[in-house]
Amino acid sequence: MNNTLIAEIGWNHMGDMELAREMIKKASESGATIAKFQTWKVSRLKSGEWDFDGRREIYNKAELSEDDHKFLISCCDEFDIEFMSSAFSIPDAQLLLKLGCSKVKIPSFEVANYDLLEFCKLNFSKIFISTGTATKIEIEKLSNLFKDFKKELVVMHCVSAYPCEASFINLPRILKLNKYFKKVGFSDHTQGIMAAMASLKYSPVAIEKHFTIDKNLPGRDNKFAILPEE
Repeated sequence: MNNTLIAEIGWNHMGDMELAREMIKKASESGATIAKFQTWKVSRLKSGEWDFDGRREIYNKAELSEDDHKFLISCCDEFDIEFMSSAFSIPDAQLLLKLGCSKVKIPSFEVANYDLLEFCKLNFSKIFISTGTATKIEIEKLSNLFKDFKKELVVMHCVSAYPCEASFINLPRILKLNKYFKKVGFSDHTQGIMAAMASLKYSPVAIEKHFTIDKNLPGRDNKFAILPEE
């Protein structure tokens, strides 16, 4: 394992950039190598169940402007930790490119967004892709799409439940993904760190955990994120 530990801060800052800065600082002090955020525009969001379950309000509060991105990148530089963000569309990826980002994360729900995948393949030197919603056919298509990729691809085993029950985590799937991809990591949505520790048996090249500095902060992801001491 190459000790790539991703602190998924995501939207846990809820739009408070000073809080985000403190989370970056604590992630770095705790040994994380990457502080990850999420890049989207609410104006591009289609109608869906998020309109009725409170998520749209969260998205409005947590959406990052271009200046917010610049601030977070500067904070990562300050605290000697790498910056990364998830891109949900090509315009999101274009913004990250504009800001000089060489790596990008493709979230599970975009694993079959082939226009986005092709764009990122052409423009980023390191790509992380989560597979929490991927079917076997989509995994095979992903493998074929990146078979000639000369840069670095890390495919993350993931179960898209927030939080995920430990009984559903299916760690041996890491080995199945290794049949298709050279580098496989683990994006863990379970409570605590036991599943991440157990995953070491399967030699993931990266481990990603949702990260916070206070589980009582607003926003549902703070509730199952790990704390600095974890």
